[in-house]
Amino acid sequence: MNSSASTDPLVLYGQSFTSRLLLGTARYPSPSVLEAAVRTSTPAMLTASLRRQGSQPAEFGQGFWDLLRRLNVPVLPNTAGCHSVQEAITTAEMAREVFQTSWIKLELIGDDYTLQPDTLRLVETAEHLIRQGFWVLPYCTEDLVLCQRLVDVGCQAVMPWAAPIGTGKGPVNPYALRMLRERLDVPMLVDAGLGLPSHACQVMEWGYDGVLLNTAVALAQDPVAMAAAFADAVRAGRSAYRAGAMQAQESAQPSTPVLGTPFWHQAP
Repeated sequence: MNSSASTDPLVLYGQSFTSRLLLGTARYPSPSVLEAAVRTSTPAMLTASLRRQGSQPAEFGQGFWDLLRRLNVPVLPNTAGCHSVQEAITTAEMAREVFQTSWIKLELIGDDYTLQPDTLRLVETAEHLIRQGFWVLPYCTEDLVLCQRLVDVGCQAVMPWAAPIGTGKGPVNPYALRMLRERLDVPMLVDAGLGLPSHACQVMEWGYDGVLLNTAVALAQDPVAMAAAFADAVRAGRSAYRAGAMQAQESAQPSTPVLGTPFWHQAP
């Protein structure tokens, strides 16, 4: 644990984390690569999809289950692939029983092409799960009104996308993301669409509290090195945000102090 992380923890639902990086567990070349990526990046949580892995530990592979336990990183189950409110609620309830955690990353898909969240039913689903005692981290768009409604029903954090899942395009709507960060006073993590460590550094510089990654690391030519690069970028972006960046100027400003007038500039 470094000193900056211990004095500036990520706090979600009253729980403190020394890392501001969350990492997915899908699409890695092998379990050993996933394990190495996790160990080198030391994420706050690991996401796992119950629907993709099965409804019981034995069904999604004892090796994967053993790996999650061996890594000793908090698991954030998600409701990936759910298209209806009841489907998401049922999956969340099953995940709480299987993983023995109240954390849930709420995904409710409204469009199969972009995998865009169902903005019309996401709030009611989140509200129901919060009443059931879940610590809901909703995957949403960068829509300000949607995010505010999620906060209004009890979400203590929101996770807007930067771009559609798996595209790696980085922030496609910087204005909306920056406005969202300025207007809402809750932890916000950028989830989906980041492709480069510079993307992660940029949103952290804007004041976002963390990022959640999967494809950008898992499909890199060297996932372990890329996981480390993203971890470094997240820390750098957070440090820059806390340091306070200079204001951009419209014209050049001298950066070297002038002490007196050089003799060759003096009039004869």
